[in-house]
Amino acid sequence: MKKLTLALAFGALTAPAMAHAECGEVSVAEMNWASGSIISKITEFLMEQGYGCDVTLVPSATTTAITSLAENNEPDVVPELWVNSAPAYFKLEEEGKVVKAADVFSEGGSENWWVPDYLVEEHPELATIEGVLANPELVGGRFHNCPDGWGCRIANDNLVKAFDFEGHGIEVFNHGSGDTLPAAMASAYENKEPWFGYYWGPTAVLGRYNMVAVDMGPHKPEVHACNQTQDCDNPGKSAYPAAPVLTVVTSDFAERNPEVFDLVSNISFGTQELSNLLAWQADNSASAEEAAVYFLTQNSDTWKSWVNDAAAEKLSGIIK
Repeated sequence: MKKLTLALAFGALTAPAMAHAECGEVSVAEMNWASGSIISKITEFLMEQGYGCDVTLVPSATTTAITSLAENNEPDVVPELWVNSAPAYFKLEEEGKVVKAADVFSEGGSENWWVPDYLVEEHPELATIEGVLANPELVGGRFHNCPDGWGCRIANDNLVKAFDFEGHGIEVFNHGSGDTLPAAMASAYENKEPWFGYYWGPTAVLGRYNMVAVDMGPHKPEVHACNQTQDCDNPGKSAYPAAPVLTVVTSDFAERNPEVFDLVSNISFGTQELSNLLAWQADNSASAEEAAVYFLTQNSDTWKSWVNDAAAEKLSGIIK
């Protein structure tokens, strides 16, 4: 019944908008992962129903989007571009082909080592890596590492050496897939067992469970750069940096649609906010459209702060 209600609501919310000549046709990249798809659906709805745009969602991914921007000057709007994984973006920006509209993740994408909140409540020292290393038995004597082939695996393998996990009695468990890593976190949390390992956000599992990011000390760019390479001669101690995650638009689009550019410049999510939304989606087996409807109907103050007054008036008549 809940899914049926949401599906009907989405149908109502996406009724055709009156076209406004000043907006016209807009292409928006829809990234092929959960958060990217939801953000694109929210952006599509606000553009169409608030600003009268005729939006086409273009299935995409990081490399695909950058290649298309470089070769075809489209899509017009690319939400959730992880620029650390798309170095070609910076060249396009220097050439004036694209502009940054927003940090769509206001705090950046997060990569951390985590422990459950109930462990920290009982043993506050576990909130720091020094406390974990001094009390390995309290985290189960195990570090849950990334699967082979993930970029974080290289950095973690070097950090494990730098922090001397072996010397501190911490076994490294290398997960075999991207499914078992969050499953191990979920199982431990639900059974109130020790757990210590890597994960990133925003993600559903971090929205569902209250995990505490272990303080790994300061981020040192040069040390982290070496840690990201398999042949790092001198692995060092460094926290992960926040990853910039942007909404990017073509310069042409920004010039011809300043009001819509202002809109996408305002669309931004907190890490926990988006993790909570992803957890709701997973818990309800909801589609991206249903998750977009849920966000819009539950967060009117947020989206009203993104749009101009005229759009807010139109949208308020639709979103109840």
